[in-house]
Amino acid sequence: MTDAILSPMADGPSKGLGQISLLSSDDRLKGRPRLCSDCGLCDSALQPMMSQSCMFVRNQTLAIEQRLHGRNREPNDELRFGIYRAQYAARLRQPNPKAQWSGMVTALGARLLEQGRVEAVITTGAAPGSRFKAQPILARTPEEVLATAGNKPCLSPNLSLLDAVREQGIKRLAFIGTGCQVHALRGVEAELGLERLDVIGIPCSDNVTYADLKYFLTQISRSPDTVVHHEFMQDFSLWLRHENGKVERVNYVDFPMDKLHGVFPSACLSCFDYPNSLSDLTIGYMGAPLGWQWVLARTEKGEELFELLRPDLEIGELTASGDRARGMPRFMERLTHPPGAGRPPWLIRKLIAWLQRSKGPKGLEFARAIIEMKLLRNLNYVRSKFERSESRVVPAHVYQTLAPYADGYARIFARPLAPEREEPSTPA
Repeated sequence: MTDAILSPMADGPSKGLGQISLLSSDDRLKGRPRLCSDCGLCDSALQPMMSQSCMFVRNQTLAIEQRLHGRNREPNDELRFGIYRAQYAARLRQPNPKAQWSGMVTALGARLLEQGRVEAVITTGAAPGSRFKAQPILARTPEEVLATAGNKPCLSPNLSLLDAVREQGIKRLAFIGTGCQVHALRGVEAELGLERLDVIGIPCSDNVTYADLKYFLTQISRSPDTVVHHEFMQDFSLWLRHENGKVERVNYVDFPMDKLHGVFPSACLSCFDYPNSLSDLTIGYMGAPLGWQWVLARTEKGEELFELLRPDLEIGELTASGDRARGMPRFMERLTHPPGAGRPPWLIRKLIAWLQRSKGPKGLEFARAIIEMKLLRNLNYVRSKFERSESRVVPAHVYQTLAPYADGYARIFARPLAPEREEPSTPA
């Protein structure tokens, strides 16, 4: 692999510390809203529909949920996880050694092609000569899908391939992508003229540009050039798998945040769909025990997709333990610190890591904790950087989810958690 160019990068994030705009030096992205995740829609002929489908222009989650499910979220875990019919802990009995986990996502895409249920699958591969540089792929064979196994945690314009879908007369399509991509896809779905669309969602948080990913690895890993896979795990540490099979683990609390501030794009810090709630089937890991994948079947079609894989799966048990609410006051207080504030002393960090692993939330409670922290962090980010956009980009379920912390939020931030509703004007 030619990713050995990682080492020289040590100057800092490509977009600069504290800079809001995303990839402003890329001519291809000039003229777009500053909140842009480069989903690819604006590279297609459907660009004129951006204003009514982009989650960073106007979040349409409520309307799309009504169309998909005939209802919106119930006041339970659906507020955090999105609407679902069933959820599972599962993994392939025979894992794909090239996959990030067991390989369920690519196995499902390949099976849809094998059985002729779809004619093509839009997914994300790695650009030639790299491990992690994302490249949209319009796969027409099972082998092409399987070749994309493995996570590429970089921004990828997958929706740019919608033009090719239409040009090639494809009528049955599967799409594998992130929350912002799925939101935009649902927004233009009616314009595609498809007979079938299967949407397989990947939970997503804080993707980065390829340059910033390389920088991130140089700051986190002892051997950034040999990292094959990496994932933020349920034991409050980052696992980095290397070419020799060894796994390097870095506690979250040990991250050098003073050097990483500015790595994550403004769009990712303004996103409120970590669990990819508008897909038919979401396949991730966050709510499952270590070594398992977390699957949420959201629609009738999503249940059908899961059944396609069931014969090849081990089914585990979803559990929950711990109390996520205990750590939320401290997390809110940390959000008041300047971005990139230094780390605690080593002994304190070691104690924190031990407490997180032994006393912290696990299983579904871990998923609830992480999602609530992301919602809170991103709400604060929007309010600090894009305050005028809050009413357009923050969906109502965010305030409902975080309502148990409203008193603490008001005390710490000296403002209400939920925006005050304007009273209707009295007719003259």
